[in-house]
Amino acid sequence: MDPIRRLRASLLAAGLAFAGAAGLAGCTQNVATGRSQFTAFVSAEEEVKIGREEHPKVLAEFGGAYDDPKLAAYLQRLGEGLVARSEMAGQKFTFTVINSDIYNAFALPGGYVYVTRGLLALMSNEAELASVIGHEIGHVTARHTAERISRAQASNIFTNILGIGVSILTGSGQAGSLAAQAVGGGASLWLAAFSREQEFEADKLGVRYMAGQGYDTREAADMLAKLGEGSKLYARVLGRPAESAEEFSILQSHPRTGDRVEAATQAAREQGMVERANPRLGEEEYFAAIDGLAYGGDADSGFVRANAFVHPKLKFRFEAPPGFRLINGEQNVRAMGPDGAAVTLDARTPPRGLEPSEFLTGVWARGVRLQNVERIEINGMPAATGATQLNGQNGPVGARLVVIKHPDGAFYRLLFTAPAANFNRFAEAFRRTTYSFRALTEAEAREAHPLRIRIVAARAGDTQDTFVRRMATGDGFDADRFRIYNGLKEGEAPVPGRRYKIVADR
Repeated sequence: MDPIRRLRASLLAAGLAFAGAAGLAGCTQNVATGRSQFTAFVSAEEEVKIGREEHPKVLAEFGGAYDDPKLAAYLQRLGEGLVARSEMAGQKFTFTVINSDIYNAFALPGGYVYVTRGLLALMSNEAELASVIGHEIGHVTARHTAERISRAQASNIFTNILGIGVSILTGSGQAGSLAAQAVGGGASLWLAAFSREQEFEADKLGVRYMAGQGYDTREAADMLAKLGEGSKLYARVLGRPAESAEEFSILQSHPRTGDRVEAATQAAREQGMVERANPRLGEEEYFAAIDGLAYGGDADSGFVRANAFVHPKLKFRFEAPPGFRLINGEQNVRAMGPDGAAVTLDARTPPRGLEPSEFLTGVWARGVRLQNVERIEINGMPAATGATQLNGQNGPVGARLVVIKHPDGAFYRLLFTAPAANFNRFAEAFRRTTYSFRALTEAEAREAHPLRIRIVAARAGDTQDTFVRRMATGDGFDADRFRIYNGLKEGEAPVPGRRYKIVADR
């Protein structure tokens, strides 16, 4: 054998030997799934540390925890009941309502589970909520994140071995880099989301925990059907195509279907899951917990009304362009639009005596070549604006920067961006949003309030239309919203005495 072939063979053998040794050393049998899994690089203690460190970052990124002690305590009790039926009974879990309108739920390793305020508004009973929370607990007990991280670490190590080997064989560092990209790219795609097998495991575990608490496991599949309809409605409200619906829901990170959940439920039955003869839904308890839930935001963090963002505490409001989706984060407010267009608003405390134009050129955009810098006035407030072009991941991005001095002294920064080739298409919409920004008077701030979910009983003669007329959203989608949020078919009459959800003014 020639030296090059012999070296190639020895490197391949070394790589395979390492991979095999790592696999044998790191494979353990998971008590929840019964499956052997590779978790060599993340211990159970490290999972708890990851969750503890990432928890504050999650709150900052997604709008913070929703401030309702009664609802928080309710979610914690429900979650702990499901954990008690799991393989991690006795371990501390933290359950949090995220102050966001998106239909989402997710979990961090170590027992941190989140559900958004928007998803709570969509649900109609405890069993639906238990199906979602149980699924997320399942990801934790199955140690799916630890498995993903360990596979990624092993993949990177093997990629480095392969890259070194190719470089030695060819004398080319560039060839080694290309090999690393080829192997690493494939691995990163594989690890980008939970696998179908992991989602199926989480579904099986979730329905098992549900059944252990006496809930109706059929609600797991029904919840997904409602979620699909709700996500399509959300897309329509934003003027987006129906096929973009999953962008606004848990289905983006958890690609599941009702059929797959039913298959997981059947598999759990075959593995010994026991269900009550008369399972419970927990509708009354759930309605009591969410009655008064803010819809579109709350007074302390600001809220969305139609296409406007209102912040009573900081005394300002502005309107996003039509077709943009407003997202209220902990550090900023973003409006996501079509074709990569976006608006970002945040606030800064300027150095004493600085004017908006000085702040724009000397602080915010220092070192950036700005064009068409000018001083302007927006609803009585001094302001400044300028334009530039940035280098984005997918090519040049046009940007317009606006600084507005609020009467309380704070500087509000509006950043408008879109792909450079399309920026002029949004210029007028961005201009209208700029001049929609205004300060609220004390009286306006006191009167400003979010919409709320209210629970009301149907009376004799009520129809879906009579309920829709009581809805306060006012965006033209209340008929579909009422039907979907209450799990009704088109034309199905409300049952007298039964309670339903509406979006009310107060």
